[in-house]
Amino acid sequence: MRLTTKGRFAVTAMIDLALRSTNGPVALAAISQRQQISLSYLEQLFGKLRRHELVESTRGPGGGYSLGRKAEEISVADIIVAVDEPIDATGCGGKENCMGDDIGRCMTHELWSNLNAKMIEYLDSINLRKLVDDQLAKGLTIEEAPVKRAISTVPVVKPIKVTAPNSVFALGNAFSK
Repeated sequence: MRLTTKGRFAVTAMIDLALRSTNGPVALAAISQRQQISLSYLEQLFGKLRRHELVESTRGPGGGYSLGRKAEEISVADIIVAVDEPIDATGCGGKENCMGDDIGRCMTHELWSNLNAKMIEYLDSINLRKLVDDQLAKGLTIEEAPVKRAISTVPVVKPIKVTAPNSVFALGNAFSK
């Protein structure tokens, strides 16, 4: 069994989100830049994570994603399953027809099936909070991003309304009255 980039990127992005979501929603573009993951790929992954209620989205200026549940309540298995990552070491996908429909299971089916159960058990025992705490314990520092405000502190300067003629013809008409 090999974990593909889909599962790896989803877990990485969720750790990044959990590390930074205390200051409000986190933009996918920022995660993309920090983790070197394609923005369009992240959008696909976060669509799946949102459908499984692992993340919530906020639209508009200052919007982005935040965790849908507490970090302690989200396991690595939840994340991997949400992005449709198969956790299966059997050659038959768990259908017990390794040798073909008429022959049935292969001699090692039970071995790989038991490995699947152990992998799921292990991934289910690791939650997002532990992964975040591990990163912080390694000395990861979170840069404070400036808070984006929807309302500007700079006053809006209204354009001056010009009532003068804007062409030679309009100028001639203004003098002929």
